[in-house]
Amino acid sequence: MTDSVKDAALRLIERMAESVAAGRDPPAAAWRRGARPLPARATIGPMTDSEANATRNGPWLRHSRRTAYENPWLTIWHDEVSRPDGSPGIYGVVHFANVAVGVVAIDEQDRVCLVRQHRYAIDEPSWEIPEGGVPPNEAPLDGMRRELREETGVEAAEWRELGRLHLSNSVTDEAGFIYLARKLSQGSTDLEPTEQIDVEWVAFDEALAMALDGRITDALSIIGLQRVALDRLAPRSPEV
Repeated sequence: MTDSVKDAALRLIERMAESVAAGRDPPAAAWRRGARPLPARATIGPMTDSEANATRNGPWLRHSRRTAYENPWLTIWHDEVSRPDGSPGIYGVVHFANVAVGVVAIDEQDRVCLVRQHRYAIDEPSWEIPEGGVPPNEAPLDGMRRELREETGVEAAEWRELGRLHLSNSVTDEAGFIYLARKLSQGSTDLEPTEQIDVEWVAFDEALAMALDGRITDALSIIGLQRVALDRLAPRSPEV
């Protein structure tokens, strides 16, 4: 055993002894239980009433939550928190009522169905794969089938889930599902009052180039197209 290894072992033994003397589990025992080490503030002195009534969120403590704004589609929560280092702070969380879904729909000519619509929040037109929001009482795949049919008139006989993701997890709990659709048939659209959509069929390689060069900036679209491209590179990958 080298001197550096001996020194590290001695330091670990000293830390474990200090933890036992203080009535705390040594770090190794805590990790074996799957627990994360508590922030320093939480291990010094008796727990305050505020801490006792708080909700733990990983290394954070949430002392209160109020609704700052809400509408039928989203809620903004204002939380009073203790940060991981024990200092007081606030945290804003955007909660979406619906789950986000998107589909890479590819026809027999290896063309991708893209839609172009104006996005109010960024005040710009956006090229995207067909997307939508699915309410809690509807399965994500069923909602995606409905959105594809309503926006483009397209129906698909073959579906495969490409992935699940969180879209911006520092400020929102919004979750998303991306699908691949094949064996397509064309019907009629059923647009909502908020939708004014142009549909275009683009060769897959061109759609991927659009995701790489900035013509497509929508996150679900970029991830979906790149996932299909990666699957095509994988040996013995399913038909994509």
